[in-house]
Amino acid sequence: MSELAPYAAHDAQSRGRRHPEEPPAQRSEYQRDRDRIVHSAAFRRLVYKTQVFVNHEGDLYRTRLTHSLEVAQIARTVARSMQLNEVLAEAICLAHDLGHTPFGHAGQDALNECMAGFDGFEHNLQSLRVVDELEERYALFNGLNLTFECREGILKHCSAMNAARLGDVGERFLKRQQPGLEAQLANFADEIAYNNHDIDDGIRAGLITVEQLLELPLFGEHHAEVLTLHPGLAGKRLVYEVLRRMINHMVIDLLDASSARLRASGVASIAEVRAQPAYLIGFSESLQAKNLGLKRFLREQVYRHYKVQRMTSKARRVVTELFNAFHGDPALMPDEHRATGPRHESLSGPHGHARAVADYIAGMTDRYAILEHRRLFDPGERT
Repeated sequence: MSELAPYAAHDAQSRGRRHPEEPPAQRSEYQRDRDRIVHSAAFRRLVYKTQVFVNHEGDLYRTRLTHSLEVAQIARTVARSMQLNEVLAEAICLAHDLGHTPFGHAGQDALNECMAGFDGFEHNLQSLRVVDELEERYALFNGLNLTFECREGILKHCSAMNAARLGDVGERFLKRQQPGLEAQLANFADEIAYNNHDIDDGIRAGLITVEQLLELPLFGEHHAEVLTLHPGLAGKRLVYEVLRRMINHMVIDLLDASSARLRASGVASIAEVRAQPAYLIGFSESLQAKNLGLKRFLREQVYRHYKVQRMTSKARRVVTELFNAFHGDPALMPDEHRATGPRHESLSGPHGHARAVADYIAGMTDRYAILEHRRLFDPGERT
């Protein structure tokens, strides 16, 4: 690792772990975080949780796992160039989707509605809950016992009510402070990855065409460049050449614009980063406008496409019916997932029972949720 900038996250300045541990012998503290995330059950389950398309619809669509790897790769590139803590940025990116439900945002929305009377459901909070409480790997504590800086990066959004319950990691939302630069970077690496791979998956699924995308400056400019360099190029190679240039363009813009803001701000420590009125990491105004246009296009042409809406409707029904069944009769859940199980020792009463049901459903993969639904509602399916 190159020498870190003074405003980067340094191991020696970490705010530590919830449960004290001896320092790692051959790794940094943030390497330990990353390794614990990669070895977690929640991380392995991401391979069968989808972004936009349900897992069984095709083998080549992005999953939460492949998305997380793409996000981490982008974040590492920028972090190294900016002399930020590359390993911490990587760890945050690998963990940022651990709390996602099956069926992407459709599953989250359905589960949030089911939990309306029990403090709701939000995947960022659930990702933190996974690493703080739900993983069962160590003798002395629940969860993965990650560093404060990694946990802070996982918690991208948080209401004041929830922040007040979270202690140290929720403090910045109450004080209106900014997270560390590695956490800020993870947010933008996430956006670069999903915007570009949703174009790829959308074309592959036949939901959008290259002709439609040409109306977007961010795509059209690079499309013209590719055809100038490679006249007659078409099909998948053309799309990939455009997308790789788009990603490269966005990464360089993020690096240049963020570096300029850092120089202008004069920050020289993490404390000064936290005291800033806004993020220091971010796109230029020009690219931000183009990126917003791309996001609007994807929302209208991909996420609201009737084929995706059909999947969304089915996914919401599966999650809602699973919740109602388990909430109405906890004996239908495996023993370890009930509110009385060892992983839910801190839960009690109606809220605790509902949260245990939400934990169980949120941890499911797409195909496991479909299988559980069949077991409960298909008379011919074996239990």
